[in-house]
Amino acid sequence: MASASSLSGSSLIPPEIPFELHVGNRDKLLKSIRQHLSDSSRPLHGFVLLQGGEEKNRYCTDHAELFRQESYFAYLYGVREPGFYGAIDIATGNSILFAPRLPAEYAVWLGEIKSLSYFKKRYMVSMVYYTDEIAQVLCDQYGGSGKPLLFLLHGLNTDSDNFSKPAEFQGMEEFETDLTTLHPILTECRVIKSDLELAVIQFANDISSEAHIEVMRTTRVKMKEYQLESMFMHHTYMYGGCRHCSYTCICATGGNGAVLHYGHAAAPNERILEDGDMALLDMGAEYHFYGSDITCSFPVNGKFTIDQALIYNAVLESHNAVISSMKPGVSWIDMHKLAEKTILESLKKGFILVGDVGDMMAKRLGAVFMPHGLGHFMGIDTHDPGGYLKVLERPKEPGLRSLRTVRELKEGMVITVEPGCYFIDAVLVPAMESSNTCMFFNRETIGRFKGFGGVRIESDLYVTGDGCKNMTKCPRETWEIEAVMAGAPWPLDKK
Repeated sequence: MASASSLSGSSLIPPEIPFELHVGNRDKLLKSIRQHLSDSSRPLHGFVLLQGGEEKNRYCTDHAELFRQESYFAYLYGVREPGFYGAIDIATGNSILFAPRLPAEYAVWLGEIKSLSYFKKRYMVSMVYYTDEIAQVLCDQYGGSGKPLLFLLHGLNTDSDNFSKPAEFQGMEEFETDLTTLHPILTECRVIKSDLELAVIQFANDISSEAHIEVMRTTRVKMKEYQLESMFMHHTYMYGGCRHCSYTCICATGGNGAVLHYGHAAAPNERILEDGDMALLDMGAEYHFYGSDITCSFPVNGKFTIDQALIYNAVLESHNAVISSMKPGVSWIDMHKLAEKTILESLKKGFILVGDVGDMMAKRLGAVFMPHGLGHFMGIDTHDPGGYLKVLERPKEPGLRSLRTVRELKEGMVITVEPGCYFIDAVLVPAMESSNTCMFFNRETIGRFKGFGGVRIESDLYVTGDGCKNMTKCPRETWEIEAVMAGAPWPLDKK
């Protein structure tokens, strides 16, 4: 996205953000909600009203945790400060920000108190007032009869099973409220990315890809997993201006690679890397709220063993098969099944499994090796919303029930492709003992993989008019990884 940096550790320059990006997001929402109201024979008046995020302290202390804006609010306004509200007048199209009225001592401890005109210009909105003026301003702006109508954000996030929080403010009793209309419309707006959004996501991918490569080059036996995490975070912040990661980094080596969400508080990336380990590093940086989600797997000593190459190439073939098949209209369930089938075929060729792959698919054996879904929407959130429309039901079969979406692909979607193959005792042992699936396992061969961990390969794709584009730029072939880990430049000179 940018190049020729004066910083020697990177070829990238953090881009300036055009706030037309958020103007476009608001315009998309306004058009969508007006269309919905017209289709429902409802009047085109009222206000969309969102409450931004609040700064939080660590428990009862005065330590303010690093603030990150609430995602729907970030999508519409791009505001990085806490304590704001935002409204859109459906009748006029005007966008209004409400800023907190800060006490004078703020200037002593936290810096200049910005004027309302500063926020109006910076965030490209029609008008700005203080949050203690919300009720009066909206009543004054309202052109209809009766109480003004507020469309508030309230709905289920199907990834977290949490509900979004509708705005609250003093004087709400003077308004009618609608808690059902806004959430599905705004969520669907977030599913299809604009060109300006794609450019920011691409930069997050560029700097994260570069950081993954730096970690590959620097990884050595006897390091700690958290050192790999630290190198990634340093690179993306130092050279990409990425103060936040998209999620908690997963830096798993050896058997830890079989823990799908390793890196949490009880397992904080602290194991020592041993010769012969595979590393599974799932890390992505966030830039101006928009994220990336990339997983690289490689041998910590820089050379694939035969067994490591077998599992790695099974996953890589699955990854590539899905990407080659992606285009508008394709079912994500079909892509997940393609990923499973490709992995099972490779495991059969490697004498880990025996029998008919069609029978394995019917018995859902793929979920034994890949219990998670193939991928998820990505944007302002790592697991961007919109995966399940109201008319769609979540599958109940193993593996498929973990899918974060079952939709057909549409042009402009950004979705991850992240097949994996893991040797998880909690899943594998029961499957080997079950009369339903025990016949598929070559027990002599599979025994070699106890403690292996797993392999995951994850790239971020956006769906184009006739296919898809891979936004991630990491080495993927085994020979590419070995060359980069031996010091070769990336991209490799393939002449």
